Amino acid sequence: MAVEVKGMKTWSGLAKKRRRPSEYEVVTTNLQTRTRHPNQAYELSPAPDLEMNEFYKRNVSESPLQHPDWEGFRDPDEMIYRVYTRLQDQQEQYVDGLLDEHNEIGHDATLSDAWLDVLERLYTPRRFLQMALQMGAAYLVQIAPASTITACAGFQDGDEFRWLSRCAYRARELQRAHPSRGFGQTERRTWEEEPAWQGFRALLEKTLATYDWGEHFVALNLVAKPAADEAHRQLGRVGRRFDDGLLGLMADNQMRDSERSRRWSAALVAFSLENEANAAVLNGWIDKWMPLARQAVDTYCGALPEQDDAADAALGAVEAFHRSLGLDA
Repeated sequence: MAVEVKGMKTWSGLAKKRRRPSEYEVVTTNLQTRTRHPNQAYELSPAPDLEMNEFYKRNVSESPLQHPDWEGFRDPDEMIYRVYTRLQDQQEQYVDGLLDEHNEIGHDATLSDAWLDVLERLYTPRRFLQMALQMGAAYLVQIAPASTITACAGFQDGDEFRWLSRCAYRARELQRAHPSRGFGQTERRTWEEEPAWQGFRALLEKTLATYDWGEHFVALNLVAKPAADEAHRQLGRVGRRFDDGLLGLMADNQMRDSERSRRWSAALVAFSLENEANAAVLNGWIDKWMPLARQAVDTYCGALPEQDDAADAALGAVEAFHRSLGLDA
């Protein structure tokens, strides 16, 4: 005898689509508890005047960047953990292959003194920049107003850790090949004192101290990360001129992660523009942060040898990304 089932069915939160939800929608949407009560994001006593609740209210609910339904945002890649780990495992196998192949031919021992100077100053200290980029993504994971945004930021966090690890790994390899140099020992001092890095230090430190979720997203994903990644692309480009094809190939692979970050960031901008008032907000934040990014790129790329157009190329790519967002005032 058939039994009639009444009431809400599985995936009722996605029922308005009038179709079976995708795997991405099932495992990514409507997962946050802190969005249920705008004035009491963290359901702890005493509430709602608990500082955690007030912090979330100030920096999320009352952000100048507003949308009536942030949960409606969708990652254009529809990335989920199962697919992400499989994809990045393939990418890690590729990089492992590059490293093994170049080790077999004694690549590091063949690098010129002039290029080793560049690697000491402008490459291995990048792990501190990568850590800052990772911390920025981790903050978005904690503060974003929708679980679909949280998921994107979480995968970006993983990407940054991937390249932090690879940079540290290369520092150790170079240390073993050239023990008389400062690889693996002097990077922190270089990051803190080398003039070429100070623009990026200022940019990232100020980004990490920006708590409004919308402005943090703009400062990190629309300005600081594109600027840092494009500057690194230029380092890889110079590396090929100094017979360091390994660095060039690794930089190319890193840009695959950067491009995925830009896709979801552009999609979030497009989604936010459903509220027309957000265009002025986003433009204002980009205008606020770009002078720091220009200074960072100019200072860093100005230290690259035999590459007078590096800063223009890097900034041109960042500005092209901004034009693609459809934010023209």
